[in-house]
Amino acid sequence: MIESLIKPVNLIAAGYSYLKGSSTGNTIINGMPVSISAELTNNCNLNCPQCSSGSGLMIRRRGFMDIELFKKVMKELAPFLYNVNLYFQGEPMLHPLFFSFIENCTKPQTVVSTNGHFLSEENSDKIVRSGLNKLIISIDGMDQETYSAYRVNGSVKSVVEGLKNVARAKNAHSSSLKIEIQFLVNRHNEHQIPQIRQLAKSVNVSLGLKSMQIIDKEVIASWLPSDRRFKRYKMKDEGYVIKNSLPDRCARLWFNPVITWDGKVVPCCFDKNAEYIMGDLNYDSFREIWNGPKYRIFRESILSGRKTIEICRNCTSGLKGVRY
Repeated sequence: MIESLIKPVNLIAAGYSYLKGSSTGNTIINGMPVSISAELTNNCNLNCPQCSSGSGLMIRRRGFMDIELFKKVMKELAPFLYNVNLYFQGEPMLHPLFFSFIENCTKPQTVVSTNGHFLSEENSDKIVRSGLNKLIISIDGMDQETYSAYRVNGSVKSVVEGLKNVARAKNAHSSSLKIEIQFLVNRHNEHQIPQIRQLAKSVNVSLGLKSMQIIDKEVIASWLPSDRRFKRYKMKDEGYVIKNSLPDRCARLWFNPVITWDGKVVPCCFDKNAEYIMGDLNYDSFREIWNGPKYRIFRESILSGRKTIEICRNCTSGLKGVRY
């Protein structure tokens, strides 16, 4: 009975801390995070030009998360978590122990986002039987030319076949796994939205149409679609900026931290290069880091001047009128 109350009580405590902090500037936090993202690896098999990992712009070391480190994290945090995202930068299915990470997420809901190149019949069957709750598969074009404009070195044929493999395995096992196609809408592929809708319908999966984050400001214009619902950016003072007023608050700092493959805790998924390290789980517990001075100072900086923080300038938290 008591165990069943831990998550909702923690959620209320975290929510109260966030509301109090947003209104008073008080960064003392009650409760633990309700969701985390764990980076299994920052390596990738593709070279997507606006991805920190695939483009080669990532300056931090490459590697794979130690499964024992992950077990340590889950032992401490699992009682509080509603959700675990087993991805950040890189392709999570490249990890040699990929399925072991899912096996160690028995209590929270688990989500994996993949570029879809490793969804063989065998892997698809294992995914469906693994206990994973949601699988997101990126498909950003319906023919090879359109698809590879962004998914450089990828094969749309392989990904679509992988999608069908998972869908068939789900049906065969009467699984409750949620499957979603993610389509990054950009200038090159927006004309194929009707086709991707049809594909999703044909295999009975959901579809997420998403605006695209662009990390190279010099080429924003070449990627922006015509449909304003998918435009994250606008022209201002002869340059492009995100269409976000960047209010001095951010729920991610109270609810959703990110853990890099080597155990660093960073504030959110927009810190691609781990420039704002709050602590290292190889040496400290998560609670020590979560309530530590670096986190407190960073929360204060968010509440007093979010616009001055570099990673926040491309952030969608608070963005309205755009799908992201």
